[in-house]
Amino acid sequence: MSQLELKIPPPLVAATVAAGMVSVALWVGPVLNLPVAFRLAGALALAVLGACLDVAGIWVFRQAKTTVNPMAPERSAKLVVRGVYRITRNPMYLGLVLILLGLALYLAAPWALLGPLAFAAYITRFQIVPEERAMAARFGADYAAYCAAVRRWL
Repeated sequence: MSQLELKIPPPLVAATVAAGMVSVALWVGPVLNLPVAFRLAGALALAVLGACLDVAGIWVFRQAKTTVNPMAPERSAKLVVRGVYRITRNPMYLGLVLILLGLALYLAAPWALLGPLAFAAYITRFQIVPEERAMAARFGADYAAYCAAVRRWL
């Protein structure tokens, strides 16, 4: 299974999960009787929050002049521990989870919550854990201290 590590760009994984969620929703249909306005407002709020986390994470990386390429964490020029990275070590992945949660709410089906959970499990195993190994090798004790101070997700 290690051949999947750092191979599929996380936005592509999220898009694939989202497509699966929508496909099943079209087949099964909504299950929860929630007003469309509530579903839409909640979905938009979660998606906007998720997009803001994604942009904030990218912004801080760009300011630090380090790579935003998730496929090559070994190219990181600096350990970024400011901005949104004081709250979570993975704001961009958390942002994608929030966007998927928004989609699940919009779809109004409890099974749709499996999408964000599957994304988080996949990203943790095949993206975050390998990134953490690369960061530990590159930044040593500084990265260990950062991991002790800031959670992986929230």
